[in-house]
Amino acid sequence: MMDTRSAGTGILERNEIGPEADASEGVSTRPPRADVAVGPDAPIFAIMSTARAMRHLAPDPVPDELIRSLIEAATWAPTGSNAQGEGFVIVADRETIARLAVLWRRVVDDFRTIMDAAIPHRPQSAASARIRESVDYQYEHFAETPVVIVACYDLRPQRAAARSSLRTAGELVRRAGIGHGIALLRAWPTVARRSEAASIYPAVQNVLLAARAEGLAACLTTWHLLAEAEFKAILGIPQHVETFAVIPLGWPLRPFGPVRRRPVDEVIHRDRW
Repeated sequence: MMDTRSAGTGILERNEIGPEADASEGVSTRPPRADVAVGPDAPIFAIMSTARAMRHLAPDPVPDELIRSLIEAATWAPTGSNAQGEGFVIVADRETIARLAVLWRRVVDDFRTIMDAAIPHRPQSAASARIRESVDYQYEHFAETPVVIVACYDLRPQRAAARSSLRTAGELVRRAGIGHGIALLRAWPTVARRSEAASIYPAVQNVLLAARAEGLAACLTTWHLLAEAEFKAILGIPQHVETFAVIPLGWPLRPFGPVRRRPVDEVIHRDRW
């Protein structure tokens, strides 16, 4: 397997190896990709603007040292109070991924059932048809995914703080007053819940961007939460650790970007909404 980092840093690289290449010579049979910036010094804006959610993955293995570099990039992301409670389960064992694939198909079916019930007559655009085709491909080929990364966060410190805040509710009311103290107690669960996600999703984004920089395809998924307990049981994830994303990862079968997004002026609100 060609390591895209060998192409240099901050350059445009074209993989010219086509499906007719001789795999017996140790050369990948992956189809050629479009020109993409690769390497640790690839321009960050070029990386972000072409980091599509990519579900068509070649079954070729991904080197362990490359995966390690992605996780190192994840550790550079911020976490609440710099608690650094993130953890990543790297799944490459074929039998384990086959077990996850069974669950994956079920949660995709369940998600579609929920969406069809909630929006029974959803309009089907060309873009939504492309997404459905991509999801269908991953649905059928999940067991061939080279690597699955499960992003987790250890919630023990936050839960200890929450218990502490409940035990000291009287002190909080004394310090802040009855009205403001009660308002703070009511707001705390929302703060804690959203802070948990804010402590892991920046790391997930770092994984996605680092993967894109290395020429790897990936996508952020959360459908596993419909059967989180079963995913955790297969992977031996402790009860006090929550999972926030499943990232199927591998070499791309289709070209990168550009991403399609709303014009930036449509999402900017100056000074107030």
